[in-house]
Amino acid sequence: MARILLCGIAVTDFVFKVETMPAEPRKYFTYEAAITGGGCAANAAVAICRLGGEALLSARLGDDGVGDMIAAMLEKEGVDLSLCDRAPDGRSSFSSVYVDATGERQIMNFRGSGLADTPSALSDVPPVDAVLVDNRWGPLMRAGIEVGQRLGVPVIVDGEAQIGEDRFEGASHVAFSRHGLEEFSGPGSVEEMLTRASKELGCWVCVTDGAAGTWICSGGQIEHIAAFAVKAVDTLGAGDIWHGAFALRLAEGADERDAVRFANAAAAIKCTRFGGRDGAPNRGETDLLLENGAL
Repeated sequence: MARILLCGIAVTDFVFKVETMPAEPRKYFTYEAAITGGGCAANAAVAICRLGGEALLSARLGDDGVGDMIAAMLEKEGVDLSLCDRAPDGRSSFSSVYVDATGERQIMNFRGSGLADTPSALSDVPPVDAVLVDNRWGPLMRAGIEVGQRLGVPVIVDGEAQIGEDRFEGASHVAFSRHGLEEFSGPGSVEEMLTRASKELGCWVCVTDGAAGTWICSGGQIEHIAAFAVKAVDTLGAGDIWHGAFALRLAEGADERDAVRFANAAAAIKCTRFGGRDGAPNRGETDLLLENGAL
């Protein structure tokens, strides 16, 4: 079983289904809602466990009720939390999320307060087969990259906007969102932006763009890998599920193209299910979509 170290954020999501996004200062009501876990690294960790891997998460939590909720949901999924910080009197991160009738989402996130000022010591991390980091807290991202370099395993960065000052040096793979790539590389076509990013980073890069699919840049060559056509119900967490699935397949020894197709399949299935990461698929479902090409 492949083991992946994940470094990044873990939150609780309060998710509300709406017909259209709220636009006026008044009360709104919904008859479909969910309380679920969220956060780039945490969602990816759950995806990895459901897809048959082992996930070891390093994240900052408070020693509060929200932190207890986050930890309980992750432990139920089988995620190893031994590297997580629980700050005394800290307030954990949580989000209010609206999902409209097309499956698109709007997120208001509280990042937390009173959390750890420095990353957990990662010098005693057990052997892992890959490292996946998000860029929500630069010091932890850097620490995770250094662990991957020390162990000589693939190091994948989830390149979301806002990029910040840390520029991902030392990563072997950077998987951008569309907004993340635009912020990192500047305006232009997908091909132009990826080419600039690849040259600056000196590593394999790609950009995910929802139903438009994924573009990869390897050895200076651009290739498009189509998304699986599905009816989207809820896109919340789909990108995080994608990153977890991609990291797992690299850890299992797959090449990048196969890893992208696997990740596209896992993310597509998730989009057909309401409730954020609760819709993450298992391995059998993902392999079946890959085999059949459609749900």
